[in-house]
Amino acid sequence: MTKKVFVEKEQLEEIVQQYPTPFHLYDEKGIRENARKLNAAFSWNKGFKEYFAVKATPTPAILQILKEEGCGVDCSTYTELMMADALGFKGDEIMFSSNVTPKEDFQFARKLNATINLDDITHIDFLEEAAGLPETVSCRFNPGGEFTINNEIMDKPEDAKYGFTRPQLTEGFKKLMAKGVKHFGLHSFLASNNVADEYYPILAGILFQTAVELKEETGADITFINLSGGIGIPYLPEQKAADVAKIGEGVRKAFEEILVPAGLGDVAIYTELGRYMLGPYGCLVATAIHEKHIYKDYIGLDASAVNLLRPAMYGAYHHITVMGKEDQPADHKYDVTGGLCENNDKFAVNRMLPKIDIGDLVVIHDTGAHGFSMGYNYNGKLRSAEILLKEDGGTEMIRRPETPADYFATFDFTGLFKDVK
Repeated sequence: MTKKVFVEKEQLEEIVQQYPTPFHLYDEKGIRENARKLNAAFSWNKGFKEYFAVKATPTPAILQILKEEGCGVDCSTYTELMMADALGFKGDEIMFSSNVTPKEDFQFARKLNATINLDDITHIDFLEEAAGLPETVSCRFNPGGEFTINNEIMDKPEDAKYGFTRPQLTEGFKKLMAKGVKHFGLHSFLASNNVADEYYPILAGILFQTAVELKEETGADITFINLSGGIGIPYLPEQKAADVAKIGEGVRKAFEEILVPAGLGDVAIYTELGRYMLGPYGCLVATAIHEKHIYKDYIGLDASAVNLLRPAMYGAYHHITVMGKEDQPADHKYDVTGGLCENNDKFAVNRMLPKIDIGDLVVIHDTGAHGFSMGYNYNGKLRSAEILLKEDGGTEMIRRPETPADYFATFDFTGLFKDVK
């Protein structure tokens, strides 16, 4: 089975003439259309807002597109908050969800009037001492145990380092109320990259019921419930994409069955999606620069795990298209590699592909989220440019490629690299 690239070979060849490979390419049209589908799916909830997970794609131009589509931002660090501030996100347009949080991060979040989502009951006193408690506080719930859908284990929250236990939620809400907090949010994240349409409705049911119980136990004014992230994308070509309209309807049904009868019909629903918002609308464009035939057949690209870490770190599957050879038989078995001095620097292992020739353009799919953002500088490799394919068909460089001067910048005090460019 195949996946279609959102850019044609001829246009990509023109882009490569202007921006040498490797680079990440993003599809503005696809990003905007997807954001509108999500907003439409939850339009039944008057307070709905998507807070895009900045960690997935921390690129100002991308965040600006999502801002224009009505999204806020989910930040987890000081620098992500700085980016949100620089782009004009204000107050409750920023959700600050972090863990093992330095006091400076809490202080900056308070300065920006961001909504703070606490990860642990001990953070109540820590936040109060570091920056004072705001009138609205959210708490992250970890229900423990195993999370299952149709008797299949999706993930094990009990193994996750995040969140309050159920008893800690009640204790935490009461403690926060005693300290003057007036409004509350509830948040949970139970499984990653889940393409099952049932995931969000099941999660919503758990959170909605928990909110009802917390209201009864504490009398807290719960104003929003944050379903966080977790909606996945079909990395494999045979996988079915999640149906966001069906998901939204499933959440609405749970909302009306659980929250409305409990007098919580005005609760706003939030999401913190990253992969779902951007993943399919980005790809890594590389060139085949070497081939090797020993015990296996290898194709070496000018990209590496520096540009896309997920296959090396997780063994994650990313589909590969050899541009111009989509209709040729996939009758060659390759390991597709980068040039790092690590044997796990492989985009694909034993992958059946058309014959790849030196100079072929190779597109690695679904890198729009957790692609560039997970890059690093091992072996002194430099991170690539990011290019936006605009709605009108033009292109724009939205991040330049790193230079040796960037790499050596933290040694500027030594004078050793003052002439490096």
